[in-house]
Amino acid sequence: MASAVAAQVQSNPASAPQLQRGIVKMVLSGCAVIVRGQPRGGPPPERQINLSNIRAGALARRAVQGQPDTKDTPDEPWAFQAREFLRKKVIGKEVCFTVENKTPQGREYGMVYLGKDNSGENIAESLVTEGLATVRREGIRGNNPEQARLCDLEDQAKAAKKGLWTEGGGAHTVRDLKYTIENPRNFVDSLHQKPVNAIIEHVRDGCIVRALLLPDYYLVTVMLSGIKCPTFKREADGSETPEPFSAEAKFFTESRLLQRDVQIILESCPNQVILGTILHPNGNITELLLKEGFARCVDWSMAVYTQGAEKLRAAERSAKERKVRIWKDYVAPTANLDQKDRQFVAKVMQVVNADAIVVKLNSGEHKTIHLSSIRPPRLEGEVQDKDKRFRPLYDIPYMFEAREFLRKKLIGKKVNVTVDYIRAATSAMETGGVPAFPERTCATVTIGGINIAEALVSKGLATVIRYRQDDDQRSSHYDELLAAELANVSGRSEAVVEYVFSGSRLKLYMPKETCLITFLLAGIECPRGSRNMPSGMQVAEPYSEEATIFTKELVLQREVEVEVESMDKAGNFIGWLHIEGVNLSVALVDNALSKVHFTAERSSYYKTLLSAEETARQRKEKVSLVEIQHKPKEEVAQLTEEKERVAKYRAVYVTEITDGLHFFAQDVETGTKLESLMESMRGEIAAQPPVEGSFTPRRGDFCIAKFGDGEWYRARIEKIESPAKVHVYYIDYGNREILSSTRLAALPPAFSTRTLLPQATEYTFAFIQVPQDEDARTDAVDSVVRDIQNTQCLLNVEYSGIVCPHVTLQFADSKDDVGLGLVKEGLVMVDVRKEKHLQKMVTEYLNGQESAKSARLNIWRYGDFRDDDADEFGYRR
Repeated sequence: MASAVAAQVQSNPASAPQLQRGIVKMVLSGCAVIVRGQPRGGPPPERQINLSNIRAGALARRAVQGQPDTKDTPDEPWAFQAREFLRKKVIGKEVCFTVENKTPQGREYGMVYLGKDNSGENIAESLVTEGLATVRREGIRGNNPEQARLCDLEDQAKAAKKGLWTEGGGAHTVRDLKYTIENPRNFVDSLHQKPVNAIIEHVRDGCIVRALLLPDYYLVTVMLSGIKCPTFKREADGSETPEPFSAEAKFFTESRLLQRDVQIILESCPNQVILGTILHPNGNITELLLKEGFARCVDWSMAVYTQGAEKLRAAERSAKERKVRIWKDYVAPTANLDQKDRQFVAKVMQVVNADAIVVKLNSGEHKTIHLSSIRPPRLEGEVQDKDKRFRPLYDIPYMFEAREFLRKKLIGKKVNVTVDYIRAATSAMETGGVPAFPERTCATVTIGGINIAEALVSKGLATVIRYRQDDDQRSSHYDELLAAELANVSGRSEAVVEYVFSGSRLKLYMPKETCLITFLLAGIECPRGSRNMPSGMQVAEPYSEEATIFTKELVLQREVEVEVESMDKAGNFIGWLHIEGVNLSVALVDNALSKVHFTAERSSYYKTLLSAEETARQRKEKVSLVEIQHKPKEEVAQLTEEKERVAKYRAVYVTEITDGLHFFAQDVETGTKLESLMESMRGEIAAQPPVEGSFTPRRGDFCIAKFGDGEWYRARIEKIESPAKVHVYYIDYGNREILSSTRLAALPPAFSTRTLLPQATEYTFAFIQVPQDEDARTDAVDSVVRDIQNTQCLLNVEYSGIVCPHVTLQFADSKDDVGLGLVKEGLVMVDVRKEKHLQKMVTEYLNGQESAKSARLNIWRYGDFRDDDADEFGYRR
């Protein structure tokens, strides 16, 4: 290999030894580099050059896997700084070098100069000048001026106390390298998809790299989201067999990213594999690999790609059209069709069913067109009868509705047809006894710019077909179809819980869609049960069985509502499940059977989850107890001794009070953000007013609603009785209203809940019990409305509830307790809590209740009515 590089370099006859040229591929340490030649028909040859006469510190090395007697070795002082100095100076640049000595083991020592000749900067001298390397004086010859100059430069660095020669030993320059991450998913989620500065330390293949994350020195393996490159297959004997173009793809990535300063967006972590996108000032390597034919798109990881999946599809399409590298033998699904047969305008004559139409061409010929990549409604699990080819249209739920949707939109109208692929005919033998199908032309059909297949999917009248990764016979708008399908199941939908796999994993039946789905609870991390793994049985985590039983008892075979937020690569839906107003994720956390996951921060339930977790942690039960047991002993002791109530009052603005004595409040800290958002939103609406009646309300959707004051506010649709009666909830204020759909419009994306979370949070009073008698309850509510509605108060969360946190509220000026005041006025009763750290508050409330009873105030005017028949009237002591 060394001779091959030498053959490419240019020699200088005036110098001895021979002067050679190359490009620095990698800096191994402060005194060793790898130099490569120019690529000619494949990856170029390379060789390692060690700098003569100097020595830099050794970098950290990880212990050899499988050898327990080896240990991790840390950096030597100033070793990483020397490597970084050299990396920033020479990586990717052209250098010239001489080889002065070659050991019997093949190690080459020489001098390296920046530029095309030895008039450039001498790298060894620069390192010594900065105090980042020491001179090997034991082999110095007196007649060598280069060695003498190195000694002089070292003496100057010592005098100036640079680098290695500074006082203190350089312990502060040793990195704390972290080779493993205990919980990669939590780590990825904690970064919130924000760009992280990094250095690419190793390229395994075209799409998998090892990166050093800065400034915390995490070494992580990152797979590029959305693509897959040819790789090196590891055989049973340990050898590697390269796939076609795998070496070229690796060199393509290496030559652009290896040891470069980049930013990485860590996007997801399925099955301990970290997916991310690498951003470089010169471009996005993911798109470049696709465009040059070194990679193909993969559906499962494209779902998490944050830079626009359509760019990846376009880059791949460009490579296919040019037939470069892995696509050199590619044949397009419509390659055998003339241009006039690939795209044409035709008139719809008949709607056959929910995915097929008959059109009339300009020639007068009638042709059947099937909509690409979608499947019409069908009965789940139905076995086709050999003697009965089709079921009646009306027997299959939503099949007639889907057909009617197409009929009303298309019949008798001209549409644009773009043929995506031709599905070959199937015989009865191939399909296992099911009747044969003729050849089918599958296409994307649009009318007025609307993709008909996408419209069907978005209304839940069709589903998207999943393909093998190498199957190119799919819609040219496949990603848009997947996005429409995901959006369709977003919002609140009715469901029935058919099976509970674990505390947070369920099987649901969706009556509207007539299908079964696997549903994962969002926002929490639930203990895992035992599972069969290739390596054997995985032991169940503590309290996993209790979590499963809790979920079963609460929701199994019950009617529930679900909000879908996303979907994982296996097609499982992730979201929130509600039963009778109870959020199952919150209930599990509140009962100390689950922990809050980082992803909950993006949801409107984050504050409620945190409150529930804090309450569970104070009780030191179950999952929280497991968490505490893993903390240092000193911290455990401190938590054990803490028995006093924690009072952390914060300023809130009370916006709404319900008939059940719950109230909604905004945090004063974020009030300015809400005001700014509302001002910007109303300005945009004024500039582009929504068209009245253009918005179709759907239960669970966010929207904007025109309140009685004539202004627009953010809202969520809770119920639809009719177009004239739509129930909405104002997410920033907590009030509810019934409006006509003409007073609703789509929420502009710039003002969605991702930009600013809903600002109204629901609370209820701690330590009090609301009267069941309607008149008594009305008196209590009226008193609270007079005292605190539309005023600023101080709030402290005391304990969590299934529906919302229980809090104490103080007047901002007098600091008097609002709830205690209601008790003293005889408007409510005390709810006696058993927690030790709350007993002081409970005693104060009970004393206030005794005072009200003695004075026969309000509900106590006839004495203590709770004796004997208290249960009959809905009260408890």
